[in-house]
Amino acid sequence: MAREWVINNYSGYKGLLLQQCKPQKAGPGEIRLRIEAFALNWGDMDLMLDRYSFSFKSFPARIGMEAAGIVDEIGEGVDGIELGARYCTLPYFYYNKGASADYVTIDARYVTPAPKNLSAPESASVWMQFMTAYYPLVELSKAAPGKHILATAGTSTAGNAALNIGALFGANMIATTRYEENRDYLIKSGASNVIVSGSDDMAATLRKMTDGHGIDAAFDPVGAGMISQYSPALARDATIFFYGTLDGVFPQLPIVDMFQANATFHPYSLFNYVENPEMQAKGTTFVYKALEDGKLVPNIDRVYPMEEYREAWEYLRQPRTKHGKVVIETGLSEK
Repeated sequence: MAREWVINNYSGYKGLLLQQCKPQKAGPGEIRLRIEAFALNWGDMDLMLDRYSFSFKSFPARIGMEAAGIVDEIGEGVDGIELGARYCTLPYFYYNKGASADYVTIDARYVTPAPKNLSAPESASVWMQFMTAYYPLVELSKAAPGKHILATAGTSTAGNAALNIGALFGANMIATTRYEENRDYLIKSGASNVIVSGSDDMAATLRKMTDGHGIDAAFDPVGAGMISQYSPALARDATIFFYGTLDGVFPQLPIVDMFQANATFHPYSLFNYVENPEMQAKGTTFVYKALEDGKLVPNIDRVYPMEEYREAWEYLRQPRTKHGKVVIETGLSEK
């Protein structure tokens, strides 16, 4: 029998249970992966609390947005997938069929070959963060010299990816963090400037850092406690890309500031772009090329065994002195 981690209600990670299961056969249009590694993402946390861009259809439900594994079965009608090769799951509307298991059966549209020269944990760690940042910064905000973009929670994996990618395109990337000791890490990641939350008037600081222009876009996963701090510094026609609730509370929008800036509030989910074949191809092509050229690199903080999934979540939610993805290895790589 195989293993899977499931929840039976919206109780968060403490409700996760490890149980035995029978791997599903690959149906038409599907493949089955023998999972080698899967990554933790804050979106999974939000999903386990029913505050994400989709909800579970029923319980028990399995989470897990990104994984790497070996194709061990190919369903009818699937072309272009190599049996026995390593593939990665792309973040998508997976509903109850997440990747926190020994095996996952998945629509073949939502897998992509593992990047060359990366281990299974590394392959499982790159898609959510880099693709989450790619679309708002590159396709929508058109990151370039002269663009001023704020990435809140800059040490989060997606926030850090935004700094990496924005800097590649020459944008003035500004990061926020709760801790002064993160400043050097954020500068090395691509931030031109860093704001330590609570240390000063954020809006006034942002105006100064942008020579009075204000920010053209905000890439923000924090929630209620953040938007009103920077909204007075929104530039004309700015966009707030809101993609998470790290502080656990949905924001009350600062309507007057947004009205005066003609700003847009964009609740953003990567999954909507993965659903679009053209946009999916743009995102994966960018990530493959950037990894190959060494412009983006995997950053893994810690790897846990399958049995310690709950402990991995406990570690992820605590303040950390290290940065990067937390990944689970199933132990199935050698089979």
